[in-house]
Amino acid sequence: MIPLTREAGFRRKVLFAYGNRGVISREDGGSLEPAKGHLALTAGWGHAGKDGAVMPGKGLAKVRDYTQSELSALEIGEKNLGMSSAELVKLLGEQTMDIYLNNVAYWKNIPAHVWEYTIGGYQVIKKWLSYRERELLGRDLSTDEIDEVTAMARIAAIILMEPALDANYKTVKAATYNWPSAN
Repeated sequence: MIPLTREAGFRRKVLFAYGNRGVISREDGGSLEPAKGHLALTAGWGHAGKDGAVMPGKGLAKVRDYTQSELSALEIGEKNLGMSSAELVKLLGEQTMDIYLNNVAYWKNIPAHVWEYTIGGYQVIKKWLSYRERELLGRDLSTDEIDEVTAMARIAAIILMEPALDANYKTVKAATYNWPSAN
């Protein structure tokens, strides 16, 4: 379990343990060229519905096992967080995903539980993508928008803190004052 602390170093430890996830990559390993449309979001994440409502699409997400280098990054993380690789994988998900912008570019290594993370019933990353299809946005994504998805992949930090947050809640709940009944 991760000790819950206010020290600034804790956030850095979690992010370091998280490693390089959500890095924008090119399918063939080459360099991405924005002028050639490589940052166009055309994988079907969203489309216009009735009365201009944005409707989510299926998109293109490839589920896969972690590579050896990705597992090695988790081993580095286990030392920083005091968790085993097995605990990290259990929290982040047994598999990872590559999330495609189009047939050329994708965000590499988005752990399954990061991809599935919801707020208000919506998958955070998928919802963000649904509003940014080229058809809806009228343009390709900017590099700042590409970086935003990489930043959202840091949801892993929240997921990795969940055991400590749960333990903290239980401690606080157990230590609450029992008010006498007004009867």
